Amino acid sequence: MQQSVDARDDAGLSVGASDGPLGNPTASTRERGAELLFFCPDVTDASTLKRVQQFMDFGYRVTVFGFRRERYNTAYRPPWPNVPLGFTSDARYWHRVRALLGAIPVVFAHRDALSRAGVFYARNIDQLLLALLARLITFSRAPVVYEVLDIPAILMRRGLVPTLLRAIERLCLRRTSLLVLSSPGFHRNYYKAVQKYRGDWFLLENKLHPSISSLSAPAPVRCAAEGGRPWVVGYFGLIRGESTFALITRLAERLQGRVLFRFGGILTTVDQAKFDEVLRRCPNIVYRGPYLPQQDLEDLYRDVDFTWALDLEHTDHNSRWLMPCRFYESGYFGIPCLAVHGFEVGNTIERHRIGWTFDSPLEESLIRFFEQLTPAAYEHIRGRLRSVPRTMFVAGEDVAGLCAILGSVSATPQRPRRRD
Repeated sequence: MQQSVDARDDAGLSVGASDGPLGNPTASTRERGAELLFFCPDVTDASTLKRVQQFMDFGYRVTVFGFRRERYNTAYRPPWPNVPLGFTSDARYWHRVRALLGAIPVVFAHRDALSRAGVFYARNIDQLLLALLARLITFSRAPVVYEVLDIPAILMRRGLVPTLLRAIERLCLRRTSLLVLSSPGFHRNYYKAVQKYRGDWFLLENKLHPSISSLSAPAPVRCAAEGGRPWVVGYFGLIRGESTFALITRLAERLQGRVLFRFGGILTTVDQAKFDEVLRRCPNIVYRGPYLPQQDLEDLYRDVDFTWALDLEHTDHNSRWLMPCRFYESGYFGIPCLAVHGFEVGNTIERHRIGWTFDSPLEESLIRFFEQLTPAAYEHIRGRLRSVPRTMFVAGEDVAGLCAILGSVSATPQRPRRRD
């Protein structure tokens, strides 16, 4: 286990605080019907589909300039206007550089469409560079918004290339009107502490889109101890991190007959051959394959007792600071999360007392937990989780607030920043 698991984030910082004046988030200032050009790294990604739909729900005409990643859902055809930028892949940075260069002629070829933009909205640093290029070549005054869902590992390393990339990002940030983050930990620990960013930012968490929650109400889950069945732990979404999977494998080997681990989604940074070998060796680890978040979430969470939210891929930075999608999904369906004490998601769980967190050594802590957990203790936490307001897990006024701000910055694209 990496020593950094024992580190602690700063306490006492309010979730959603901003260094910049964002105005009234409920004000009806968005420009209905405005053109929003959305630059994304994967048009098939569930979070992309959700965000595009949210903008369309609030009246924006969205055109997506997007790459694809050859990992799942490759036959998917977006229902909204889409300009393909080519193929890219996870973590292979030089491949991404080539893909980025290859996308530049496509951007130039769509100058007419780009010139009509009311907002340029970019996800990750690659897309931000393309959005700024699009703004430059069209002499547009439309604002550029930068959304960040993860802090890439390369940005936290030492050396010439990471230093150069951080410098490029700082330069780009000076030319953006708004930074949108999925976790307050990203602002506190990276953008404020490392990048010295003092501009406007907005917290937009990875909550469920209302259309998903309206299709299926949370269903009761029977307690594991009833009938002698094992506890069931679900891990759904992007399956990543060799350290994470190794920990689950050791737990499965030691807790056979007591705990079943149920996987669903796609493998990213977990070796496929190793994953398949563990499935053959451990009868209490099962995998259902990829799924569609818009359709399959209720089926996924119906038969699990816990959601695995222990991300050990980058315990010094991104894993420590993020708020995973599965926290919001499982919270809506009334399934408590398991997380690491001191991580952003762990702090949230502890603050509301709606799940369990663990200190290192994680393996021994989790073994003791499953050996000692009683049905009464489990039902107490699940009862607390089900009393939490729905807005904690389902997007609503937060998206309205972002769209109000987008309307405001569209009207005043050269609005000066507030400095500390």
